[in-house]
Amino acid sequence: MASERSTSRSADMELGRFLHARRTQTSPEQVGLTVGTGLRRTPGLRREELATLAGISIDYYVRLERGKETRPSPSVLDALARALRLDDAGHQHLRELAARAARYAPEPAPPPSRTVRPHLKLTLETMRPGPAYVISRSMDLLAWNPGGLALYAGLADWPATQRNLARYLFLHPTARTLFPDWDHQVRGCVARLRALAGTDPDAPDLTGLVGELLLKSPEFARLWERYDVTGRKKIEKTFHHPEVGILTLSGQSMHIEGTPGQRLGVYTAEPGTPDHDAMLLLDASVPQSAGNVSTRAEQQRRPQS
Repeated sequence: MASERSTSRSADMELGRFLHARRTQTSPEQVGLTVGTGLRRTPGLRREELATLAGISIDYYVRLERGKETRPSPSVLDALARALRLDDAGHQHLRELAARAARYAPEPAPPPSRTVRPHLKLTLETMRPGPAYVISRSMDLLAWNPGGLALYAGLADWPATQRNLARYLFLHPTARTLFPDWDHQVRGCVARLRALAGTDPDAPDLTGLVGELLLKSPEFARLWERYDVTGRKKIEKTFHHPEVGILTLSGQSMHIEGTPGQRLGVYTAEPGTPDHDAMLLLDASVPQSAGNVSTRAEQQRRPQS
């Protein structure tokens, strides 16, 4: 019972944190309010301004933000989303947080598995020379083909259990030079983790990673505090790779059917282009011993016919 009360309280507070973050990052000008010349001590909107825009009482809104009100109606949530100019993803996140706080959220998803099915590993090989990999919901690298690992220069130097794309972006010294738009990349990364942690804040796979990055990366801590839950994904990504030079690849990420949160990431380039030639070089530059070790180990364990 104590654990249930703790989880419920955490859900109440997460809803309030999201509202507070969005309120303080929404300027009066963005919502059509006229601001006087006096000093404003509060960044963004004041509580009473947001309450007025949403058509609710200031007392009710304060209880929401402080986690003391756990059952806002759908109409209240919609009004807050409109007042804060939330996009579709932010609006949906607000609804999910409210559902969890009200204790009528759907059953939690099964714990994420790190096991990648053998046919998926074979699929990664068929995608060569295109870099491809499978990641967990918290961005752990679970399986890869040679280019999929080599594309993130220096990631292979880390132990397999430490290979995580969020950890790489913030803590690996090569990441800032690999991505010319590093600022854009990290904003999208944190927004994705924030959205996951908002609806499952006690999940060990997320809390461990987030705790590490909060401790080790001031940039991560700053973006985490913003509580953005959406990030625009670019169809094309440019890499300034130390081994093969500059290459721009088309990227695609998709959920893998029947897995708890695993995603397949694939990069391609038009054949005959310099980008495709660089991709071929990248695939060929990886020693055979640096490929997907788990796949070869499983093959070695198969009985001989």
